[in-house]
Amino acid sequence: MKAIRRFTVRPALPERLAALEALVGNLRWAWHLPTQQLFSEISPGAWRDYQHDPMSLFGEISQDRIDELAADDAFVHRANTLRDDLERYLHEPRWYQELEGEKPGLIAYFSPEYGIAAALPQYSGGLGILAGDHLKSASDLGVPLVAVGLFYRAGYFSQSLSPDGWQQETYPVLDPDGLPLRVLRQPDSSPVVITLSLPDDRVLSARVWVAAVGRVTLLLLDTDIPENTDDLSRVTDRLYGGSEEHRLQQELLLGIGGVRAIRAWTEQTGVGQPDVFHSNEGHAGFLGLERIGDLIRGGLSFDEALQTVRAGTVFTTHTPVPAGIDRFSSDLVRRYFDADLLPGVSVDDILALGSETGAPGGAFNMAVMGLRLAQRANGVSKLHGSVSRGMFSSLWPGFDANDVPITSITNGVHAPSWTSPELTALAEATWGNPETAHADWTSPQLSTSALWETRNVMRAELVADARRRVTRAWNEQNPGGLAPNWLSTILDPDVLTIGFARRVPTYKRLTLMLHDTDRLKRLLTDPDRPVQIVIAGKSHPADEEGKRLIQKVVEFASDPEVRQRIVFLPDYDISMAQKLYPGTDIWLNNPLRPFEACGTSGMKAALNGTLNLSILDGWWDEFFDGENGWAIPSAATTDPVERDRLEANAMYELIEHQIAPLFYERNESGDPERWLGHVRHTLATLSPRLTADRMVRQYVAELYVPAYSSQAVLRHDGYRAARALAEWKRRVTAAWPDVSIVHVESGGLDATPQVGDELRLRATVRLGTLSPDDVAVQVVYGQSRTGDDELHDTRTQDLEIEIDPDRSTDQSEGTSLFTGSVRLRRPGGFGYSVRIVPKNDLLASPAELGLISTAS
Repeated sequence: MKAIRRFTVRPALPERLAALEALVGNLRWAWHLPTQQLFSEISPGAWRDYQHDPMSLFGEISQDRIDELAADDAFVHRANTLRDDLERYLHEPRWYQELEGEKPGLIAYFSPEYGIAAALPQYSGGLGILAGDHLKSASDLGVPLVAVGLFYRAGYFSQSLSPDGWQQETYPVLDPDGLPLRVLRQPDSSPVVITLSLPDDRVLSARVWVAAVGRVTLLLLDTDIPENTDDLSRVTDRLYGGSEEHRLQQELLLGIGGVRAIRAWTEQTGVGQPDVFHSNEGHAGFLGLERIGDLIRGGLSFDEALQTVRAGTVFTTHTPVPAGIDRFSSDLVRRYFDADLLPGVSVDDILALGSETGAPGGAFNMAVMGLRLAQRANGVSKLHGSVSRGMFSSLWPGFDANDVPITSITNGVHAPSWTSPELTALAEATWGNPETAHADWTSPQLSTSALWETRNVMRAELVADARRRVTRAWNEQNPGGLAPNWLSTILDPDVLTIGFARRVPTYKRLTLMLHDTDRLKRLLTDPDRPVQIVIAGKSHPADEEGKRLIQKVVEFASDPEVRQRIVFLPDYDISMAQKLYPGTDIWLNNPLRPFEACGTSGMKAALNGTLNLSILDGWWDEFFDGENGWAIPSAATTDPVERDRLEANAMYELIEHQIAPLFYERNESGDPERWLGHVRHTLATLSPRLTADRMVRQYVAELYVPAYSSQAVLRHDGYRAARALAEWKRRVTAAWPDVSIVHVESGGLDATPQVGDELRLRATVRLGTLSPDDVAVQVVYGQSRTGDDELHDTRTQDLEIEIDPDRSTDQSEGTSLFTGSVRLRRPGGFGYSVRIVPKNDLLASPAELGLISTAS
């Protein structure tokens, strides 16, 4: 008989072990090595088998073992010391507290998924892992963050393989009582319940689970409660599942319900409301509408509220292709907002925010709404920022892609979470400091032999873990059978090991390595310089082509000729990744350029001294320097078959003729000294630059603090500036059709211009009813290439008004003269143009209104 509910009964902890409750209750243990080591001592086997989950660990050990630990004075002392260390960590001033100047008191961070620990499986891939790392580094730096997400009862899915290699999904139901969560409660101890009004007089209710992620509070909304009907209780059933309406309900709950959850949390804790809101992808975009609704009910108009909300909002896009963006039917969105979901907010105003054309109707685009509701936006690598500016350029018609107001902050990864304990121990033994990002890896103080020994241990750990996983998977697939002996000998801890693990959409090209299977077999089985490959990844349940790619890999890996040199590990998750990244020598990444927004798996590998072999895409495009790995050249062809052939052959060539020979070249001590030179260089140059600490510092300096300053100005004195800005935008937008450049004159150059000469410009412009103070007249100049009218590497310089600024400008036929000069600073082709854009100190970008007039 199947149980209708399952839960874990934990042993009673005596008073002497009370410190363990505090340590388990805060997810800092997920990245705090000394706390993990303490938990491991309780039961090393159970700690490993339960994937470093202390909640499951305590459900496994006996009361006798607990009593034994309570009698161990040394263990009790260590537990108390670690609890005291946690308390200091939670309350002491850190980096953020030492920052000078005005800064946000609280920042709200919204994401549909979070990858914090294997014990809390609320993630599907890179977006969630990035969000988890963002929270961890914010905690370490003392950044005051409250995070919001959904609690999915079945998470994403657990992956297994059928006998023919086809991905199978199961959705084990999670018991939140067995997770490091607590319910947000009212002062009378009743649970806080968040409600949303839905069509047909229905109400969606959600309770709020609270997780402590170091110093950061994470709020997770859960609809599986008695107040909901059966269908509404399933709104948070699983991540990225269900129909279009199901997804819309999830995103309404995340955005609108999330803001309401924060409001309830601040009321219970006495913490002030957030100053800045950060939407991690468009899934949470509705958060801006809830805040607009609050301001409208407080007396502002929609446009006034919109300016205020935009000023304090940051939007991060992770999507390099339009197909990856959530879109909903405008009729469906209208039906939901025609209900009493956001009283006082016009449905047409809402639809216009998500419209790809700026008018109600058509698809409702969540990323477009996210961009319109945020004054500051960013991509997640330099290349992705450029791709995003091109992809969304239609929202700012007339502007060059470089002027589109989307910047970039390259992702980073949380070093304590992803650096192997072996490498941390090596740094501490060599320099007395376990922080690998600040170690001098090129110093002779670290011997080549010690580094090589550590790398060998990390590889051996991966091999052992892979053998356990494939054996366990075989046993689950063949219950009662006897696992074949060869499973216990797959992979070799002394062989050059390549790792490939990520989600499996087609653009990531999982099977590019199989393009020439005969050549791949020769590489794998080379008698002198063999190669082995460890592969993992999940395909979205609805992606049949992705599943076929996995099946092809599994079929190839089952060939007796190569099955000990290539393996697919099912159910890729955090616990597997923490062995996989450090244990590989090469991290392979071969997406279609430029479809990899960032690709943080290669970053995690690099933090451990693994060298990257990758297409120049995402983060690798800006960090590859010729010594930290190898770049697979992108083929200059539009034929996909030819492109794959060329790029696969380039990959084989690099492995066979550069990578393998370098790895197997040994000095007189038997160490690959030249190979380890690249490892040292990678650790020394990339470790500090790839961390999430660097990333979060950038968010604070470049986005959070400016957003805080902008919203503070607009909110001051009863939102006076917000009202004035809304009126100014209305006036400028209405007058813009009458703005034009009448004539441009230039002079000051000889027949043969030289570097150092000065180009003088005079622009006669018609401003209609606008004042010269309302606009910037600018010269845009840069390189001009033969046969190309476009300007490249452009710069912008304002021209100055040449008339009396007090002169009346209400004569629509009047003109104004603007002048200035440009110094020619480099040889080669030169070109320029003149443009007019709106100007206001409260704009974050001259392109913000999407208005421009250019010389013709």
